[in-house]
Amino acid sequence: MEVNANLKNLQISPRKVRLVADLVRGLDVVKAEKVLEFENKQCSPAILKLLRSAVANAENNNDLKKENLFIKEITVDKGYTLKRWKPRAMGRATPIKKRASKIKIVVAEKKPTTKKPEVKDIKKKTNSPSLPAKGGAKKTDK
Repeated sequence: MEVNANLKNLQISPRKVRLVADLVRGLDVVKAEKVLEFENKQCSPAILKLLRSAVANAENNNDLKKENLFIKEITVDKGYTLKRWKPRAMGRATPIKKRASKIKIVVAEKKPTTKKPEVKDIKKKTNSPSLPAKGGAKKTDK
């Protein structure tokens, strides 16, 4: 079972948000919360709040347990861009782009792992003698 949570219009550049998203991708929810609580980045509280929202959706809507969840997917896309101007010397102006992000978290339930029985390879014994290599005998220089 998969559960989604979305965050739109986070006023932080997607490039900066992806740094934190890469840290928690694929982790258990409990472990990811601990990582986000101690990560010293501007977007960490927003991602933590979104993760907790996804977990709440899973618990309330689908009766899943928090301990059995992991972050299956977290994507960070670009949102809108505010264009501003910064005054410079000699009457000039340079553009400033204030970028926003969209974040999507997919939380899924862990599947119980079952070990497959190991199959041992048994080599067959052949009665035929081993054949020489295709290249023939090595030539030696005299």
